[in-house]
Amino acid sequence: MSTTRLIVLPAKRRRNVTGGRRAGFGSYAFLALCLVIGLLPFYWSVLIGSGDSGTLRDPNRSWIPGANFFENVGQVVNNPAVNFWAALRNSIIVSFTVAASVVFFSTLAGFAFAKLRFRGRGWLLVAVVATTAVPTQLGVVPLFIVMSELGWTGTIGAVIIPNLVTAFGVFWMTQYLGQVLPDELIEAAEIDGANSFRAFWHIVLPIARPAAAMLGLFTFIATWTDFFWPSIVLDARNPTLPVSLRLLQANYFVDYSIVLAGAVIATVPLLLLFVVAGKQLVSGIMQGAVKG
Repeated sequence: MSTTRLIVLPAKRRRNVTGGRRAGFGSYAFLALCLVIGLLPFYWSVLIGSGDSGTLRDPNRSWIPGANFFENVGQVVNNPAVNFWAALRNSIIVSFTVAASVVFFSTLAGFAFAKLRFRGRGWLLVAVVATTAVPTQLGVVPLFIVMSELGWTGTIGAVIIPNLVTAFGVFWMTQYLGQVLPDELIEAAEIDGANSFRAFWHIVLPIARPAAAMLGLFTFIATWTDFFWPSIVLDARNPTLPVSLRLLQANYFVDYSIVLAGAVIATVPLLLLFVVAGKQLVSGIMQGAVKG
């Protein structure tokens, strides 16, 4: 009569879900240092913005925020020259519109460059990427002339239209879709009778969500904080937020407590965006990494 012997193998040490080793104290210390360095400018703005006109020049200033922050914010919001609420509305409209447009058109172009076959595809992609080497300042004069001829100067359309798609966004989505989008999915959609745009809408966009989320977030931040082109094409009657806050230091004497209070409240929407979308953004990146 045969017997079955059980061989018990030693259990392997449990590893974390990513398959790597657990980070040590040095890694956490380095990340904490990076966090402190990153938050220091924001805390400095809050510190000066919560003081008075002499806080910045006081050698014995306290590192604890003062009690004048909301008073300084009130002077920014209620300043008739700043036109704060109109500027906030314009910044929200411009940033959301540009971010959504860049994500859509960049993903559409990235899908075409990555998966569609047409003559001159490689050279056209090189030409698109090569435009990033041209400084923005070189195109300001002809772009302003075009906006003047169209009668768009002083309107937020002059800020939105030139930024509807970016060369970096096209390159970013081309590289991402070229790696994570299988050709078999596109071929299966074509066999089922779907045209290219339908395949893009139902297959490509869901797969591109992690990269699109990153591109949309970075585009929103860049548009929200953009000062150069809006300061040229817009005026004080219809500004974006950075343009309107410039009026706080348009005098011979600059009250930095008020200026930095305005800078803090202009940064708060970006912090709220990270708080609301941060978890979904990270989960989307991890999902894309696992699928890739």
